[in-house]
Amino acid sequence: MKWTGMYLVGYIVLIGGVLAALWKMGVLASIGTTWTVIGVVILTGFGIMIAVSHSGTKENIQIDRK
Repeated sequence: MKWTGMYLVGYIVLIGGVLAALWKMGVLASIGTTWTVIGVVILTGFGIMIAVSHSGTKENIQIDRK
């Protein structure tokens, strides 16, 4: 779970950097707030899906009861 969270934080920082670059270039002003928020939500969803899929293998643990 720790690495999944780290991956997601890195992905959110990446999205923030891309948004800052687009804002500085003036692209976000022509797109509008609504479409920007929709794009951020979609990208965050992809980031969560990728983080969970790369979180590791699932293992079953056997517990011996006495």
